[in-house]
Amino acid sequence: MSEVHGEGGEGQETGSAPWYRRVRRWAQTNLTEADPERYDAAWWRQHWRRTRIGGVIVNAGGIVAYYPSEYPLQHRALTLGERDLYGEIAAAAHEDGLAVLARMDSNRTSEEFYAAHPDWFAVDRDGAPYRAADRYITCVNSPYYHEYLPGVLREIIERSQPEGITDNSWSGLDRGHICYCAHCAESFRADTGRALPAAVDWDDRAYREWVAWGYRTRLAVWDLNNRVTREAGGPHCLWLGMTAGRVSDQAGRFRDMREICRRSDIVMLDSQARPAGETFSANADAGALIHEQAGWGALIPESTAMYGHARPTFRLASKPVPEVRLWAEAGFAGGIQPWWHHIGAYHDDRRQYRTAEPLFTWHEANERYLVDREPVAAAGVVWSQRSTDYFGRDDPAARTDLPFTGVTRALRDARIGYLPVHADDIAGQAGRLGLLILPEVGAMSAEQCEAVRAYAAAGGSVIATGETSRYDEWGEARGDLALADLLGVHTTGEHRGGASSAPESWETGRAHSYLRLHPAMRAAVYGPRTGDEPPADGVRHPVLDGFDETDLIGFAGRLEVVRADADTTVPVTFVAPFPIYPPETSWIREPDSGLPAVVLRELPGGGRSAYLAADLDRCTARDNQPDHARLLGNLADWALRGRRPLTVTGPGLLDCRLYRQPGRVIAHLLNHTNPGTWRPPVTDLYGTGPLTVSIDVPDFTPARARLLCADVELPVGPVSTGTGVGTGVVVEEVVDHEVVVFEEE
Repeated sequence: MSEVHGEGGEGQETGSAPWYRRVRRWAQTNLTEADPERYDAAWWRQHWRRTRIGGVIVNAGGIVAYYPSEYPLQHRALTLGERDLYGEIAAAAHEDGLAVLARMDSNRTSEEFYAAHPDWFAVDRDGAPYRAADRYITCVNSPYYHEYLPGVLREIIERSQPEGITDNSWSGLDRGHICYCAHCAESFRADTGRALPAAVDWDDRAYREWVAWGYRTRLAVWDLNNRVTREAGGPHCLWLGMTAGRVSDQAGRFRDMREICRRSDIVMLDSQARPAGETFSANADAGALIHEQAGWGALIPESTAMYGHARPTFRLASKPVPEVRLWAEAGFAGGIQPWWHHIGAYHDDRRQYRTAEPLFTWHEANERYLVDREPVAAAGVVWSQRSTDYFGRDDPAARTDLPFTGVTRALRDARIGYLPVHADDIAGQAGRLGLLILPEVGAMSAEQCEAVRAYAAAGGSVIATGETSRYDEWGEARGDLALADLLGVHTTGEHRGGASSAPESWETGRAHSYLRLHPAMRAAVYGPRTGDEPPADGVRHPVLDGFDETDLIGFAGRLEVVRADADTTVPVTFVAPFPIYPPETSWIREPDSGLPAVVLRELPGGGRSAYLAADLDRCTARDNQPDHARLLGNLADWALRGRRPLTVTGPGLLDCRLYRQPGRVIAHLLNHTNPGTWRPPVTDLYGTGPLTVSIDVPDFTPARARLLCADVELPVGPVSTGTGVGTGVVVEEVVDHEVVVFEEE
């Protein structure tokens, strides 16, 4: 295998480390069937050098082969002839000292292939093959995956000695379709003793077991392919299935995020642009989520589209540069490395060629601050792919994605640093994070619940929402919340309102509900209001800071009907819906239902708990109401007792992330103050400032600071934190992003 040195400067390290530990910038020209006749090798090699990359991803085989394969059913590119375009590009890359990953796309084939091996393809209950347009979808349990593809992998490695092979469409049929081929029927029965489920039905235990079995079969493919590539190419020749950043998307494709990350020396992230309804921070969150599983020393190159990847998508038109920049810079803040991606080797729209160079040049110059570091955060936001499956079921977007997104959005608004924490990793968070938030983690095992209790007993604070812990790991309902003893609330099994991903028609009035804000009261002495009481003049709880001039905020969400224990505090209750139209009828019939919406508790271990019967997390993501985000942020600040390692004050919509390296602390400031943040694409950048940045990190005393984007030194000294005085710097302006590096003497 070729020795890989890379084109980068001080950061693109050489030496004994394997390629997947040192290549930090990647390039991909995704070949089309027309490209063998028009690929300009000299131009692309020069573009590799301009963009300071250390590795290339080159189309090899699968749906379309770009080399003369000995497998006659592997379709060759229409204009390939006997040319080995893939081999030529791989050889040029190796000559330039670059790593090569051979790209596959292996889950579908032509009709000719299907006709030759119909038993290798996924079929429905009637025996008809599943298709995607004019292609036939192969079955992951068939000889196509177990025998044919391993042969193709060996052939590619023997011909060109790539550093590894990567596949962006490797996991076969999605979760919403059941394959009834003989291979699946035999394998499922051998594994579970059951026949295949008759239909997609979460109430059917066979279907739930089929989902779990589906994950195991994909991991078996992953392990088989890695055995093949290592046997053929050596211990560092890796097979890498690409993954995406959103858990529910991965769940729908049977890709176990946790297990894939734990198996991966490098994670190839195919998350080319921000998802609909998400801000750029989704990219930083994806990087943090993957690092928490793969380790913070792992590299995560991310395919970033230089073309118009949105709705609508334009494969050959340039994406606005600010949109690409903000997505990539959020990735840098999450520990992601850049990888430019073009569709086709020739473009009439040449603007896209200018996008990568400044980003990649900056990354090369500063990469020592962007890798090999550990995060510093105040809170953890718990996620579980198992809960996404067995609680989210057919609507994970509403049931699990929105609550997670709402919590993280509220924490960013409050500028409270956080990390995504897997439910199986809760046991390791005591002493690391001061607060764990469980946003509608409905399906939890007994072991996970016990880990939450242990975390709280060690002094940690806990916030849980909705039906968290209401179901076991298979989605079976419990008689009460498993964490009822910790949170001080008990479910009745009833609810008010819905949990949809979109608000109801305003004319129905069904969502015209509110939340009433109270002076602090114990649940044991609290009763429904009649509307005849004088205005409350008691002391408001700190979680209601900023709401001094109102006793009511809009809600429009779902409320779990719960009973609160006597030692809890209920500062917020539910006001039932009433007509919204015509306006003459729009008045409150029942000023207060007496139903708890927020329940607070002081914990024996020194921490605090908050339970949200009102789905403010889901509402924050869905409706973008500032009162909801403010209340969530207040709850987090109260649970943390105001402690946070990074405090940033000043104007703007910011995402702030903190890291530590030996002798230094690194703060990322992402400026998303932009109308395009909420509706892509961003077409211009708008600076914000001044910002005060103060840090409070154990065993670290900053002596000097440097801004990596502005390239200036700043004096470190006392600065205002909004509630006191801290140690830090004043940053006069942040245009798109800034990185503040604090160093000790």
